[in-house]
Amino acid sequence: MTINCKGNLIDLSIPKVMGILNITPDSFYDGGKYKNVNDILNQAEKMLADGATFIDIGAYSSRPGAEHVSGEEELQRILPVIELLLKQFPEMLISVDTFRSVIAKETITAGAAIVNDISGGNMDTQMFETVAKLQVPYILLHMQGTPQNMQENPSYENVTTELIKFFSEKIHQLNLLKLNDVIIDVGFGFGKTTKHNFQLLKELHFFKSLQVPILAGISRKSMLYKTLDITAQEALNATTSANTIALLNGAKILRVHDVKEAMESVKIFQQVSL
Repeated sequence: MTINCKGNLIDLSIPKVMGILNITPDSFYDGGKYKNVNDILNQAEKMLADGATFIDIGAYSSRPGAEHVSGEEELQRILPVIELLLKQFPEMLISVDTFRSVIAKETITAGAAIVNDISGGNMDTQMFETVAKLQVPYILLHMQGTPQNMQENPSYENVTTELIKFFSEKIHQLNLLKLNDVIIDVGFGFGKTTKHNFQLLKELHFFKSLQVPILAGISRKSMLYKTLDITAQEALNATTSANTIALLNGAKILRVHDVKEAMESVKIFQQVSL
């Protein structure tokens, strides 16, 4: 199982780690932490040294109830960071966390390698055509609603079967557009209750039937820290546990704040999957 990033075939038979670099002031865990050039470069360098294959950059906070940001502001935030990182680390594989097709096009043109869309194409009708033309890996995430309202009483008859149907339909649309590399993300915390999230984690292996790579983004999320009655800052151990469960259930990419610990999970997982 491989994906093509800027001409490099990335082998996902061994799971990979995607480090999170939020440049938003209001992300739920690290909002406002990386505001200047040195902070951004130091964090990126650390994540690469710790083993990250990809760095995911977000300029629009998708935490529940987050403030809406215009496309112009999102672009002004993210383009200089991409240029900065690629100047310092030319081989870096950057994933851009955006639901806007214009941002996707501009950032891929600037040198990014992957589009990570929290809306699964639902917030911009041009996104699927855009990524198909760009022929870059596309992370298709499921979200019920928008970041502003997604946690206002999310409901499903069966969250797993409904998401499999959602992904089947979306993957079919992308196949018709001849997009080569699609990655799915069940969207832990994106319009789901804690119960929904843990059902999805438990049943993640069912999504292997879709025959595309699975990305798990569980890092320090409320499903973990609220269950344990701790804070996001205290949820590293819980994240490692959840990441390990995700790997055992078929995840091929872990999207995380803490790369070193996620890489350790992958290495331990490899020992039991030989």
